Amino acid sequence: MKRHLVLLALLAAPVFAQKPQAKPALPPPSGLAQMLQHPILLPDLAVTEVQDYCEAKVPRMPALTTLAAWQTFANETRREVLEKIVFRGDLAKQWRNAKTKVEWFDTMEGGPGYHVQKLRYEALPGMWIPALLYKPDKPAPKMPVHLAVNGHDANGKAASYKQIRCINLAKRGIASLNVEWLGMGQLASEGMVHARMNQLDLCGVSGLAPYYLSMSRGLDVLLALPGADPARVAVSGLSGGGWQTITISSLDTRVTLCNPVAGYSSFRTRAKYPTDLGDSEQTPNDLATITDYAHLTAMLGGRAALLTFNAKDNCCFASDHAMQPLLDAAQPVFKLYGQPERLRSHENFDPGTHNYEVDNRQAFYGMIGDVFFAGDSSFDAKEIPSDAEVKPRAQLDVPLPGNNLDFHQLAITAAKKLPHDAKQATREKLAEILKFKPLTATAMQTGEEVRDGIKAVYWKLRLGDAWTVPVVELTKGEVRGTALYIADEGRKSAETEIKALLITGKRVLAIDPFAIGESTMAGKTYLYALLMAAVGDRAQGLQAGQLTAISHWATTEYKVKPSVHTVGPRSGLLALTAKAMEPAAFGILQQTQPLETLHDILRHNWTVSDKPELFCFGLLESFDVPQLKALADEGK
Repeated sequence: MKRHLVLLALLAAPVFAQKPQAKPALPPPSGLAQMLQHPILLPDLAVTEVQDYCEAKVPRMPALTTLAAWQTFANETRREVLEKIVFRGDLAKQWRNAKTKVEWFDTMEGGPGYHVQKLRYEALPGMWIPALLYKPDKPAPKMPVHLAVNGHDANGKAASYKQIRCINLAKRGIASLNVEWLGMGQLASEGMVHARMNQLDLCGVSGLAPYYLSMSRGLDVLLALPGADPARVAVSGLSGGGWQTITISSLDTRVTLCNPVAGYSSFRTRAKYPTDLGDSEQTPNDLATITDYAHLTAMLGGRAALLTFNAKDNCCFASDHAMQPLLDAAQPVFKLYGQPERLRSHENFDPGTHNYEVDNRQAFYGMIGDVFFAGDSSFDAKEIPSDAEVKPRAQLDVPLPGNNLDFHQLAITAAKKLPHDAKQATREKLAEILKFKPLTATAMQTGEEVRDGIKAVYWKLRLGDAWTVPVVELTKGEVRGTALYIADEGRKSAETEIKALLITGKRVLAIDPFAIGESTMAGKTYLYALLMAAVGDRAQGLQAGQLTAISHWATTEYKVKPSVHTVGPRSGLLALTAKAMEPAAFGILQQTQPLETLHDILRHNWTVSDKPELFCFGLLESFDVPQLKALADEGK
């Protein structure tokens, strides 16, 4: 008993917090580390350079003064975008030619005047899209139809603002198809992450195709409904749904009215406003070599469009910079059609943030009324209160097959027999894939210092007329040869490896090329790499061109051809492609942690946001590491 009393007394005694022990101070960085960390570029230079470069390459609106000339231009642009961008690659064309399969499930009671039926349809063979059809109980003999798309919302088709839009349209006699977006709602999975669509691009297959087909097949479903009126076909959506809206509406002329909400801007605008930089699907390879989103907006001419933007948008595409360039491009075209009133804009102030709430919805209903129900005095654009009819997500789930395909699975299948015939693995073909351009280096020394017996000289190398690359030249004692050094995590990460090279007597040029180290871009690096691909270049090709130019400069400056040392798969591949393009420009190539095969990119399930330059369109279609090494070894 006494033992228990003592224990209770101890438990009841006040507990005094122990003073936390101070963490031991970290040793100061070595002299070498400090020199590798020394900034060379102005803080915003990497961003400014890529912005200026990309903005200048975006096509401008053509100066067309007749309707016939515009229609010829628009039809040719539409054809080129579909053939060369959306359905690029044999596999994407096979998907395009497949039949639309639809499976219908149970019908749910909706609310006054409408019901909701579950369905799924194949965007492409093996990839099913769950959807909900909101249909009037008593449809008119000719029934307007509406495709409801949406953006990056984890609730997907269950988002309340989307349900309310569909309900309100159904109560007005319009059949509305509420479709799930890839990667959202029921389709949320690791394999459907949007940055994985670029795995298909690596294989020479358009990663954009599944997105487009999910929309065009949705239109197929709507227009196959009994009584569907092909003259009254609407599409609307918020954010990524706004991107979907402008994309399908500009390229598929079955759409007769659209309302993109806070979903896109011109590529020229995006280049200057980092908030507008689009994800992979919004910034597909080479789109801006053919057209711009301003052109796509003008291609709505002859139909009807309401462009909605938010005044205080806390995500992207704020009205003050995104809206007017699109209107400026499209208004002259709508005038050529004699229908300037069919292009409208709506700026939302309440709440003004990223939304498709009641003010924006009522603007859409008003456009629907004026265009689809012209002359009908009974049509009221005021929202019909329907909050009580919004259903929980679980109630809206649609059965899906357990093996529903995603981007990663499609890419693994596409890559199985790649690369194709080794005879195609020529230097000319590699240059075409990389969009490789020879560059000339002009060097400017910005400073020098000595620490711990190591001398550092800081260089800014101007490459061509667009790019600047920082280089730290390091020497210790007698110099015996030159080594170019690149690490995936930038030169700051490479102290140990560079120290080992200095001990051997090497002059080390520590380089941070495009998208690496000091040349990264304010947390938006992969988005700018995507934008570069959209305007017709490739990050991988630019990096290879930069490294080659630096090697030529080093050879001239130091009278010896440099070796190249890399750490990581990114720097390893850029150095290998550079050497494959110009073997004579380099000495030995020594790689640490390189890719053994490009198939490892897919096996690791990397995304373009992880390693942007690895997803060079079509590289795996014609090359793997052995073919690149064979070209790099020529002339030994």
